[in-house]
Amino acid sequence: MVRLTINGVTRDIEVDPSTPLLWVLREQAGLTGTKYGCGVAQCGACTVHLDGNPVRSCLLPVAALTEDQKITTIEGLSADGSHPVQQAWVKLDVPQCGYCQSGMIMAAVGLLQRNPKPSDADIDAEMTNICRCGTYIRVREAIKLAASNLPVTPST
Repeated sequence: MVRLTINGVTRDIEVDPSTPLLWVLREQAGLTGTKYGCGVAQCGACTVHLDGNPVRSCLLPVAALTEDQKITTIEGLSADGSHPVQQAWVKLDVPQCGYCQSGMIMAAVGLLQRNPKPSDADIDAEMTNICRCGTYIRVREAIKLAASNLPVTPST
């Protein structure tokens, strides 16, 4: 039994502690927006946030998580698709097949949290997710569009 806080809801889940977080999210929690791609943490389709930081969930065993850590999946990013990154993805028609896009969006949100005004070089260096359809140019433009629409947070 593990206790996980997923998208703001704490759940007790009966699962082998060595089970990767990806499979717990998809099979036990029923959150299928996070995708299985490669199984070796290379492609990024399985990207979720752990305490606000993007992680590849396909190799992360739930035993490595603590009760107080917050997991956010694509379903928890916004209830209605209103997050600026999601809106930019739609406006610029980023996806083709769409399979990798939940991981791409989660990686882009993480990038913008760390660097609210990334350059092309920053985006190219940080966005290591693989898109077999090759929508990288649109991904870059959507990240820039989202950055221009993000609320400004005053520094303390």
